[in-house]
Amino acid sequence: MPETLKWKPCNPQKTTPPMKWCNIGAKDAPLTLAQFPKTSSHKNLTLSDWMTVYSFVDSHPNTQADVVQHFSTL
Repeated sequence: MPETLKWKPCNPQKTTPPMKWCNIGAKDAPLTLAQFPKTSSHKNLTLSDWMTVYSFVDSHPNTQADVVQHFSTL
């Protein structure tokens, strides 16, 4: 009768405790550029705002500096 082949017995895998996550150097890490600024120094104009600007420019043919001066005082 032919000899029966058997698998070689293997040792069970060793379980190691999970690695602890640590924040090495997190205090010294630089800020990334991907973060949004905390405060915004400008506001986007709405369509109504643009229409107001264009109507003012059409009715007052001044220089751009005069237009900026007018709307900065509002």
